[in-house]
Amino acid sequence: MQEENGGKLVWFLVGAAVGASVALLYAPASGNVTRRKLARTAQDGRETLEDSGRDMLDRGRELYEKGRKIADEAADMFERGRKLVQG
Repeated sequence: MQEENGGKLVWFLVGAAVGASVALLYAPASGNVTRRKLARTAQDGRETLEDSGRDMLDRGRELYEKGRKIADEAADMFERGRKLVQG
């Protein structure tokens, strides 16, 4: 039983050491550096959203034009069919 507790203690200490190392690596920078990083990240996100929005708008326009063309062709076919039926 004591060996089991000793093993748990060793793993706990290893985990604590790894956690402390990670904490040091990811320690927050100064406020000025953090604000610049956040501003840069926000700007990049905004530009990505703008690009995605433009792409979606362009794709929407393309789909609208294709749909309108198909609807016009269907209306023409319907009219030709109606004329054939009427004689």
